[in-house]
Amino acid sequence: MDLSTFLQYVANALSLGSLYALIAIGYSMVYGILRLINFAHGDVFMLGAYIAFYLVSSALMPWWVAFLVAIGLTCLIGIGLERVAYRPLRDSPRISIMISAIGASFLIENLAIVLFDARPKAFKVPDIFSTVVNIGGVSIVSVSFFIPLITFALLGILLFIVHKTKTGMAMRAVSTDQDAARLMAIDVDRTVSFTFGIGSLLAAIGGIMWSLKYPQLLPLMGVMPGLKCFIAAVIGGIGSIGGAVLGGFLLGIIEIMTVAFLPDLTGYRDAFAFILLIIVLLVKPTGLLGKNQGEKV
Repeated sequence: MDLSTFLQYVANALSLGSLYALIAIGYSMVYGILRLINFAHGDVFMLGAYIAFYLVSSALMPWWVAFLVAIGLTCLIGIGLERVAYRPLRDSPRISIMISAIGASFLIENLAIVLFDARPKAFKVPDIFSTVVNIGGVSIVSVSFFIPLITFALLGILLFIVHKTKTGMAMRAVSTDQDAARLMAIDVDRTVSFTFGIGSLLAAIGGIMWSLKYPQLLPLMGVMPGLKCFIAAVIGGIGSIGGAVLGGFLLGIIEIMTVAFLPDLTGYRDAFAFILLIIVLLVKPTGLLGKNQGEKV
């Protein structure tokens, strides 16, 4: 392998890792607040991509307007999902809310098949994201530059919200103890809805960027990326934003470099995510940056 080919693999690994990190943050945020795995997160990712596709192709909106509207609508869908599927069961046994999350995921997937059709659709990529950039003999599609930049920009904004604003303080308080947060006059329902909204917003952006990099839409396109991003969140330490980012990049780099150096194992690239998960959980069950958290009775 020559240097230019290796650098192309590095660019692909960073862009894929950025996507995994962005989507994994949504899993970690919801788990950090509710100790809940939002199994429908990958399906929200899919909805963001489909809404953007139809706004561009059917509503004939400029791509940047369509992307913003799709992100906003997906954010509202995420908030609605929390109110309908999760909030009524918040005080129920943990297994009940988990079953509701799985049911919500299957419902969204099958509705998508009915509404959007099961046939693949081609996502129109704007020229700004499809330009091939040549740097020192290395040819890289411009979207591979945009994805890490957007991810780190959003990560910076999110960290500012969580650590420097009153809403972020409320999120951290609810994450620590919901009952104590209520006694401090924190609106727990509003804080949880805000968390779901932010997580869905990040999923929508991830879905759109995924479609720009891999421009084919399917109703089940969120299943495997959603599962891998959940694995990334667990590897990094679910409940930790930094852990989600670390896990996402680690998973993306391992996937792409496996293909680069072991091309005969390309068909098994998905399996490496599960192997890495097992190894990390055996060595450090809380994840690389996770902390031991006792169950609240």
